[in-house]
Amino acid sequence: MKQYPIEKIRNVSLIAHGGAGKTSLTEALLYTSKAIDRLGNVMEGNTVSDHDPEEVKRSVSISASLAPVEWKEHKINFIDTPGYFDFVGEVRGALRVSDAAVIVVCSVSGVEVGTEKVWGYCDEHEIPRAFYINKLDRENANFERTLESLRQTFGVSVAPVMLPIGAEANFSGVVDLVAVKAYKFEDNGRKMVEIEMPVDLADKVEEYRTALVEVVAETDDELLMKYLEGEPLTDEEIVTGVRQSIATGKLVPVFCGSAVKNIGTQLLLDTIVSSFPAPTLAKPQAGKNPKTGEEETRNADPNAPFSALVFKTMADPYVGKLSLFRVYSGVFKSDSQAYNVNKNSSERVGQLFMIRGKNQEPVPQVTAGDIGAVAKLNVTSTGDTLADKDNPIEYAPISFPDPVMSLAVEAKAKGDEDKVANGLNRLVEEDPTLTVRRDAETKQLIISGMGDLHLDVICSKLASKFGVDVNLTTPRVPYRETIRGNTRVEGKHKKQSGGKGQYGHVWLEMGPSAPGEGFVFEDKIFGGAVPRQYIPAVEKGIRETMEEGVLAGYPVVDVKVALVDGSYHTVDSSEMAFKIAASMAFKKGFMECRPVLLEPIMNVEVTVPEQYMGDIIGDLNKKRGRVLGMDPKGNFQVVRAMVPLAEMFRYATDLRSLTQGRASFTMTEAAYEEVPAHIAEAVIAESKKKEE
Repeated sequence: MKQYPIEKIRNVSLIAHGGAGKTSLTEALLYTSKAIDRLGNVMEGNTVSDHDPEEVKRSVSISASLAPVEWKEHKINFIDTPGYFDFVGEVRGALRVSDAAVIVVCSVSGVEVGTEKVWGYCDEHEIPRAFYINKLDRENANFERTLESLRQTFGVSVAPVMLPIGAEANFSGVVDLVAVKAYKFEDNGRKMVEIEMPVDLADKVEEYRTALVEVVAETDDELLMKYLEGEPLTDEEIVTGVRQSIATGKLVPVFCGSAVKNIGTQLLLDTIVSSFPAPTLAKPQAGKNPKTGEEETRNADPNAPFSALVFKTMADPYVGKLSLFRVYSGVFKSDSQAYNVNKNSSERVGQLFMIRGKNQEPVPQVTAGDIGAVAKLNVTSTGDTLADKDNPIEYAPISFPDPVMSLAVEAKAKGDEDKVANGLNRLVEEDPTLTVRRDAETKQLIISGMGDLHLDVICSKLASKFGVDVNLTTPRVPYRETIRGNTRVEGKHKKQSGGKGQYGHVWLEMGPSAPGEGFVFEDKIFGGAVPRQYIPAVEKGIRETMEEGVLAGYPVVDVKVALVDGSYHTVDSSEMAFKIAASMAFKKGFMECRPVLLEPIMNVEVTVPEQYMGDIIGDLNKKRGRVLGMDPKGNFQVVRAMVPLAEMFRYATDLRSLTQGRASFTMTEAAYEEVPAHIAEAVIAESKKKEE
């Protein structure tokens, strides 16, 4: 692929709800532009952008994939993104480096939750966007119904620039409303042939073109005055107006077609080239100067000092770690040095590549505005800024959502634990929405991600890439044990078996300390009943027993113990004997003091559309939650509640099914509270079973 000047580059994300046909559209765009010779199919697993074995197996996109095409002396970097909520981090990364987006909508399903979400992401990044109504060849496809739902949801700036000819099985071509021409498609969609305007569409063409002209006129004061005075706009004014209003985001054009039949892609490519903004028209990138801490901006200029943002990391089985980046200023050259601003470290840069799916093409350099890849960077990870060391700038990192679901991961085969940990560490580099931690209390390895499918894919990758099979289980709850009563208890350890024996004898007074106070130990020995040198051993014996737990094997908290009496033997007493005596006394006393189990309670905030409020509150009540209140937030309500952690491990899945994916939640630890008796009994029984 040849090098293109910055004004001839376009960076466009393809985004949508899952199943709308982004990958099929990417394939059609590649085929139309002759980047590939054969039109692949998602179900057959032979598309360019779904090349990962997991994507082929599941027939869904899992990671963002780069698909550059050349069209009419321009280069368009398409980024095909996943549609499922579990992989939203990939969408976030892609939009961060895009100057525009095409939102794909299924003409059968219409506006879905994912359509609303990705529109919101475009708003966050302030980028222009277009809609592509796909699958018009399908049964029950309806262009007008889908268009109406788009306008109702997203406003009057949404206007069609194309109309379909025919519907469902008879869908055969499109009308270009800007040029007022009708086209059919031949040679598998690669050849666009002008045809006579269908007579039955004349009224519709007139109606929709008038609506388009209205939207365009409203984006420019001069055109609006002319339009209001009843003067017709010239074709040239309409074409220029459409281009300018798409580039500024004031018009959201609606295209239509069928990706599978490759109908309508040529007009989409033409509009992207003519109307989507080049990197030079995007607003300058803001960052901070790491030397001064002050904010700076960089223009998209090949002659400016070099700066780039890494938006994705891939673990390539042959090349190793592959970092995908967008150059914001200057030129990035192969076989050079780059300064990682975030890590304050220089990186040796080898060969740079252009990526298309899994194919890599070596290039001598990547210029401002373009997207490329580099292998084997040592310290660089997703979200890092690479820059010229003498003129550094640090761009804001990509905003990835926090994981919402945690499960424990165990190797199926004994001895594979290190392999699991190493594999997960490699996958964390690749996926910023995945976190891995070792729970110090439960001794479990916990992985957290965006949902069931996300974590299931991680397990499959561990098997296929790192050759290790794992099981996912619900994490153990870090319960605590404490007491509610008081007692005085004796512990005596006496052993005589020829030679030096063992003798330790203590009396302890036990009771609860204030919540959160922890363990309080008091020495109340008078008259040397227990010699000074053995008192630390008594405390140590109690502390070790508290760590192991008495009731169900969980740590003991908030207990006050006083050593009040005891006895010793001048020959047979030792630190070990007193440690054992103290442990025996503590265990016995603990069971006499009305022991209880405590569980972690979480502060939960659920952001939910009003129509689902009843379902959410009902579900939280079922989960033993206490609803504390509600606060309005735009069109949503924020429900605040306290819920036991034991009930929250799969809440991400429950919430998604209750609200069709429209709600989100956050969770932080609040306190420990007593477990209801019937649940505590089950936990204790389960723990005894494990011990046996």
